[in-house]
Amino acid sequence: MTPAAPVQPEDLYRRPNALAAEYSKFRVAERLLLTGHSHQAWPDRALAGQIRAFEDAAEQVDEKWSRAFAVAGEVARGYARRMGDDGPDGGTYALAANTHDLLIRFLSSLPLRGRPRLLTTDGEFHTIRRQLRRLEEDGWVEVERVPAADPDALPDLLAQRVDDRTAAVLVSSVLFRSARVVRGLGTVARAAERHGAELLVDVYHHVNALPLDLAAEGLGDAYVVGGGYKYCQLGEGNCFLRVPPGRRPRPVVTGWFAEFEALASAPGGGVAYGPGAGAFAGSTYDPTSHYRAAEVFAFFDERGMGPELLRRVSQHQLGLLAERFDALDLDPARVSRPAVALEDLGGFLVLRTPHAGALYEALKRRGVLTDYRGESLRLGPAPYLDDRQLEDAVGELGEAARGLNV
Repeated sequence: MTPAAPVQPEDLYRRPNALAAEYSKFRVAERLLLTGHSHQAWPDRALAGQIRAFEDAAEQVDEKWSRAFAVAGEVARGYARRMGDDGPDGGTYALAANTHDLLIRFLSSLPLRGRPRLLTTDGEFHTIRRQLRRLEEDGWVEVERVPAADPDALPDLLAQRVDDRTAAVLVSSVLFRSARVVRGLGTVARAAERHGAELLVDVYHHVNALPLDLAAEGLGDAYVVGGGYKYCQLGEGNCFLRVPPGRRPRPVVTGWFAEFEALASAPGGGVAYGPGAGAFAGSTYDPTSHYRAAEVFAFFDERGMGPELLRRVSQHQLGLLAERFDALDLDPARVSRPAVALEDLGGFLVLRTPHAGALYEALKRRGVLTDYRGESLRLGPAPYLDDRQLEDAVGELGEAARGLNV
């Protein structure tokens, strides 16, 4: 079979979209799936990975793990490539089913007895928000939250608040509520290094949606957490923790897989850990998600869909959505669009409305699937949608908004 040629952005704007046929299981050509912020469709290629996982298990039984670990390595390298971190000076990658699992292991590696303070923002996703709040309730940690309302000021605010009692700074590179990009986190990394603190950057809404080069951003010495459920189209069970080079962490929450490369133990013969990301390894898991992810990453690579191309397509789509929404001239008391430059947005468009839930339901009845939280209705385009679909979705939004019984 002749391999498919790399896609060109213009081929994704016209109908038929050049990728849509490769997402036939999700029926992307038949549905208005503006779910990209919360869950992008999987290409059909993902099914081949799931089948291969079953076939390896059936053939190898208990001996399947060498193949499964090799596939996990492909997934880790896929993430590293998308963050410019695949060179000899790059980090190492621990994988887990979700970012909460990895966050817990990371927190348990910090010297919280001597450095009980954690610094974060009031704009973090629930994984960080909820867990830190609960630890704070019982006095395990002290947490300071700086306001995230102005993303441009956020790095300096964080850098100014790091001190010698700070164990770690936890911050997102794209804010999940507003879609705003946070630039200049290298400033935070330098402040953390001066005070001996760690920096954890949540890139879940950044990786594969915007180009990212960790070294160029001054984040080569940072921990990075994220996943592929959204913009990588990997589905559930595919999250990562990037460990900076040279680290020898000893997390208290530790799985027995961390003994596989147990090269470093504590004085007196304490619990041994593997180097780098090996210290954060978990325990027995279902490798099916990794097989699926490896196939999807290979599909993206074959079609030339790197972060640069995806960002170009995303910016076109966000621009079209914004233009068509503005042309609706809706009552801003019902729904409005914040005045934010497109280049300052991640991979989705936020509309502000006190009727977000009602609009979400009205749009769903009209065949338009979106996502909402609080007073934010979030429209997430994806590369398998053509321009006509986006225009139709905004038209339905206009009808739904005008039909609100408020």
